[in-house]
Amino acid sequence: MKLILTIMLLMFVASPCLAAQAPTADLGKQLFESPTLGSNGKSCSSCHSQGKGLEKIAGYDDAKLKGRINSCIRGALKGKVLALESTELDSMLIYLRSLQPGS
Repeated sequence: MKLILTIMLLMFVASPCLAAQAPTADLGKQLFESPTLGSNGKSCSSCHSQGKGLEKIAGYDDAKLKGRINSCIRGALKGKVLALESTELDSMLIYLRSLQPGS
C-alpha cells in the first residue's frame, strides 16, 4: 500500500513537468528560421527575412494567419502543415505578430 501511495505522489508531482510546452515567440522564431518545416531546404526566412513581405498580416485574424502560415509551409516549403492548435503553429503566430510595427 505504501508503495502505491508513493507512486501516486510521484506521478502527481511529476505531472506539471510532463505538460506540453507553452507557445513562445522564441520557438516561433526558431521555426521561422528553420529549414526543417519543409523538404526543400528553405525556411520561412528564406523569403521573409526579418518579416519582409509580411506587412499585410496585421489585418489578418489569427485563423486567417494560421491558414497563411500553413499554406506557405505546404506550398513554398513543400512541407507538412502544422496542426491548427499546435504549440508550433501558435508560436509562429506569436512570432509573426511580434514583427509588426508597434508590437
